Amino acid sequence: MPYLDQNAIIPKAKLTKYLLVRLPKDDKSLFLAKAGYTLENWQQLAEDIKTQILPLEATPSFNNEFGQKYEIDGEIIGINGVVLAVTTVWIKTPTETRFVTLVPRLRRIK
Repeated sequence: MPYLDQNAIIPKAKLTKYLLVRLPKDDKSLFLAKAGYTLENWQQLAEDIKTQILPLEATPSFNNEFGQKYEIDGEIIGINGVVLAVTTVWIKTPTETRFVTLVPRLRRIK
């Protein structure tokens, strides 16, 4: 399995306007709050995704006109020490690798 570019982009808006905002559907903010992540410390979440998840092996999921998508399963140790099991989705285009989203995993990685 491949490893993704360690200089991958994690767009601020993905965190501050989606993942860390309470949403009526598919809310991730309460899940991330368990590990201490909030809008006030979004930079720490970005750093933790980049240092704790991005170095792990990526699994190709599907390819479309926008690029090749990959999933990385792993665990994030939050600000408060709580461990979250997550799946992250990334897209690789000819010019960049970019973070798409993060979802809770139902089971922890062994």
